Amino acid sequence: MQEVTPYVVTGRTLLGEDFREEDVSITVSGGIVTSIEPSSRTPDRWIVPAFFNAHTHLGDTVAMDLPARGSLADLVKPPDGLKHRILAATPRAELVRGMRASIIAMIATGTAGFADFREGGADGVAALREAAAGLDCRPIILGREGGEEVSDGAGISSVHDVANAEEVVRDARAAGRLVAFHAGEKNPDDIDETLEFEPDLLVHCTHATDAQLRRIVDMDIPVAVCPRSNWLLGVAASAAHPPITRILELGGRFYLGTDNVMFVQPDLSREMAFAATVYRAPPGEILRAAITGARMAGRSGFIEEGQEAHFLVVNPAKSNLSFSKDILATIVKRLDSSSIGQTVLTLQ
Repeated sequence: MQEVTPYVVTGRTLLGEDFREEDVSITVSGGIVTSIEPSSRTPDRWIVPAFFNAHTHLGDTVAMDLPARGSLADLVKPPDGLKHRILAATPRAELVRGMRASIIAMIATGTAGFADFREGGADGVAALREAAAGLDCRPIILGREGGEEVSDGAGISSVHDVANAEEVVRDARAAGRLVAFHAGEKNPDDIDETLEFEPDLLVHCTHATDAQLRRIVDMDIPVAVCPRSNWLLGVAASAAHPPITRILELGGRFYLGTDNVMFVQPDLSREMAFAATVYRAPPGEILRAAITGARMAGRSGFIEEGQEAHFLVVNPAKSNLSFSKDILATIVKRLDSSSIGQTVLTLQ
């Protein structure tokens, strides 16, 4: 057996789920944080948890910023929305190249994993696996159109769009796979029906009613919200949608995602800054939402002993970040790839 050489990273660190600020030395061995020890002399750098993008459509990379007009249904509704027609007409090699480029972009901006609704059936799932091969960014693939059977679960569009949703959910449950639904993106009409399936994840809930939110929280279902995409696609125009503040008031959970690469860059630092500006949620809640989607991959996402090593080393001296009086708020509002000196995204 090959011996694993431990290595140590030292700096001011946001530790655990409560983001305790401490000067520590972190020892990593075999991809695991094996010890976190206080350090009296630390370099001028910050160590923060890496991100998990809770909702993407990476296949859309091939249609990035394509001039497009029309309703939400015209653009993205399966099976004949604009994005679906483009995906069907794109050669497989180009599709893989585009998805790989977006994964590399996510790594550069601090993302250690993502959950993708993958179109194209089993071949679409295989194409995303090929795109991610050898990269330190773990995909959770939620298949469609038959791809559910060879992926991590089912990524279902609105319950109103999928005639055999009951069968898809039943088969996914029988195989021990995840079940995720788009719901409530443009109105609340499909949320109650979706909740009958008791999904593991809801995406959007942009227009969920208060009664629906209470039910979602009571069922302990996390909601992956995608604020920039909602605003760009015209389904949100105020801080009430998606209802981030109300989810928090009710004691619920939300994750951050970036949605379609066709419209929005898959960069969670930009998503966090937008959410902080528009929704005024506490920085700790926003950062937590950019991390805890990692639970779908079976890990906490936080910097703790015994957890996989997924963190960013930020060099504040490379920019004006060195003047920060609140590291947590600065990470949420101002981080960009130019400040990230090192990414530790060790996958097992």
